Parts: sequence; structure tokens; C-alpha cells
Amino acid sequence: MSAEFKGRNVTVMGLGRFGGGVGLTRWLVARGARVLLTDRESPKDLGSSLARIDDLVQSGQVILRLGGHDARDFAKTDMVVVNPAVATPWANEFVQAAFDAGVHVATEIGLLCQRLPNRRRTIGVTGSVGKSTTSAMIHHVLRECGRPVVFGGNIGGTLLGALDSGELTPDHWVVLELSSAMLYWLSGWSPHVAVVTNLVTNHVDWHGTIEHYRQSKQQILASQREGDIAVLGETLGNWATVAGVDRRVMPAGAALDALALPGRHNRSNAALAVAGVLAADPAISAGQAQASVRTFAGLSHRLERVGVFAGIACFNDSKSTTPESTMLALEAFGESVGMGRVHLIAGGYDKGADLTPVAKAAGALAGLYTIGQTGPTIAAAAGGAALECETLEVAVKRARERAKPGDVLLLSPACASWGQFENFERRGELFVKLVKGIA
Repeated sequence: MSAEFKGRNVTVMGLGRFGGGVGLTRWLVARGARVLLTDRESPKDLGSSLARIDDLVQSGQVILRLGGHDARDFAKTDMVVVNPAVATPWANEFVQAAFDAGVHVATEIGLLCQRLPNRRRTIGVTGSVGKSTTSAMIHHVLRECGRPVVFGGNIGGTLLGALDSGELTPDHWVVLELSSAMLYWLSGWSPHVAVVTNLVTNHVDWHGTIEHYRQSKQQILASQREGDIAVLGETLGNWATVAGVDRRVMPAGAALDALALPGRHNRSNAALAVAGVLAADPAISAGQAQASVRTFAGLSHRLERVGVFAGIACFNDSKSTTPESTMLALEAFGESVGMGRVHLIAGGYDKGADLTPVAKAAGALAGLYTIGQTGPTIAAAAGGAALECETLEVAVKRARERAKPGDVLLLSPACASWGQFENFERRGELFVKLVKGIA
């Protein structure tokens, strides 16, 4: 086990109710660091996460500062590791305290990328819509084709522990889903193969402006080197790449048929994923890659088929946090059962995106049920064609009362989950629980 942090004081900003900082904290301690872990949440709210590091706390290897941050913990330390979820970090008083004191500021994804054993086997995927599915498809195809591969980044968890366990060697392919917030902090590093799906307005609440959002996304290309490869979605033909980078722009309408997943957007995701795999490993044939991606069954919370209850097919698309992704989900069901059979639950935290397209779809749907902070806005824009429900529990109940056998009940919120839920997973889990109760 490496002792590269032996004797160094490290402040970790954010444990998280669901343990987002647990793996990072344990990795730092294993490498000799003295960790001060600080979180705005109370010990009660962090109970399950704290239980996973209780041995480190009891041994004195981790000191807790919960219920708020103290600027001194950021200024009087050797390093600060910031959770990328901290919005507009350049304006955050605690992050700024570290910078003002000359303290090195890092993120978990940055620590990982600096230590990957073979950058030539890294594939990074970003984009406003489709990055989770596309990156998961790439991981699936490489695995099905017999390549050693790991999957990490924005998908959740940490790969840092795999560096020491032997689960991540120079022979492994590393597929990383990279959010705009992660890429903001990754200045100076780019993957060997960069895959970008598209760009639409998103996360303005984090970045402040769409321009900053775009610039952060483009960081995935900024530090590529001669011989690297950039696979760009069809709408990104004007994005600049580094000289000597093999630039591959997807042709208009590129799609792969006969998938296990519904929807034109998934056919596009599959075509992009295959292009990414072929760019990474030319030894894999196009036929192999296409056959493998057709067996991909999807990710939880991403057009996940929960089941049929009382004749109503229920789908959990909680990962849909943009209006564009929700419209793609509606299009998928429009192709299969028709929009007039779909009951849509939408709404959540306001990220500043234009939700008008979702509201205007109400007239073609069997029902639109709004929840969360943006619920009233969507309902108002729908001109009386939506039911304002406020909570997910009420929305499922109202939809169940109106739905008929053969209809589809779809949670595809078009908004972030914050305010009512810790994250989109918790929102999706509650939906699954509620619809299973329909029976």
C-alpha cells in the first residue's frame, strides 16, 4: 500500500448522506493521510455514511466537522478535496479560503486521473444528454468482447481503491463518465479517446452561464495529445480539437437498430458507443461491437422498465434531468404505443432550463402530472392541461386513478431531484416502490 500521503493533513469537503465521500476517505487514510471530514449535514442525517467510516473515526484517523464548515479547516491543511457537486466553487467562501492560503485543491476524479496506470487505455464520455447510457454501452461492449474494463466517474462510486487492489492494471480499459463539474476541475488532463454526445442548455445553476457550461464540457478535448481520438456527436462539428488528434464527427442520423432499449435517442447512443469502441480498440470489428451493444439492457433510472402493474407499464427515467432527455423519452414511447397512452410525471429542482417543450406536450399525452419546485411553472405553461401534484406520491396516485390497461406511466422529470430528494436515485427508488404498490 502506497504511503504517498503519510503525515499530510487532508480536508475532505463532503461525506454525503449516501456515502459519496466514503471511498475517498478510506483511500486517503490507507495512504497515510490524516483526514478532517467536513459536511454541512448533521450527524443524524449522515448516519448510514458515518457507520461506514466509524472504525477510522474511533481510531482517530478521521476527524469529523459536521453541521457546517469552518474556513480554518480549508486554510490550515495540506490539501483540500472538494466534492464536484459544490456549485460555482470559484465563489464558494470555503474553497476560496483554501486558494487564498495557497492550499492545493483537488477532486476525487482528479486524484484518480493523475494515477491511472495507462492513459492510452482511457475513454472519457461527456455530453448533456446520453452520456450515462453511451458510456455504459461502451463498457458493456468492451466487456462482451473479452477486454478487461472498469467503469467509473459520474456513474457513482470511486475507482481509487481499484488502483491498490489489482482490479485496475495497465491492461485494463477505463471508461469514465465525466460531468461538466468534473471536467471544470480536470483542467490539464484529457482521455486518450474522448466521446461527446451533444450540448444543450443544462446546469446553469452550477456554472452561472451556458458559456461556462460549454467551456467546461470542452475541457475533455483541451489536453488531448497527438495520436489521441475525439469522437463527436453530429451537432458538434464546429468544436475545436488539438492538432494531431484524430477527429471523428458522427454523420447526421447515425443510428443502430434492433436494440434491447426503446427510442431513437438510444439508437443514436448505440452508434456513438460503437464508434467510441472502434476508436479505442481497432482489433474489435464493427460486427462484434454492434452485436454486443444490441444485448445492452440499460441502466437503472434510465428508461428502466419497472414492470406492468394492473395492466399499466411503468418506466423509471429518473435520470432524466433535462427537458431534452424527457422529450426523447416521450418520442420513444410515441414510436411504440403512441403519445396518447403515456402518463408523464415531470418536475423538480429549477436548473434554469426551458421547460416549455415538456409543458406543451401535455395536450398530446394521456396525462401530465407535475411535482417539485418547477411543478407550478410547468402546469401554468401547459395551460390547464396538466395536474399540479407537488409530490411524487400524489402524482403516482392521480395517474393510477386515470390510467387504463395498456397505458404507460413514465417518470421522466426533466429536472434535477434536489429539494425533494438527495439525488435522482432516491427519486427513482421511491417511484419504483410506489408503482409496485399499484398491484
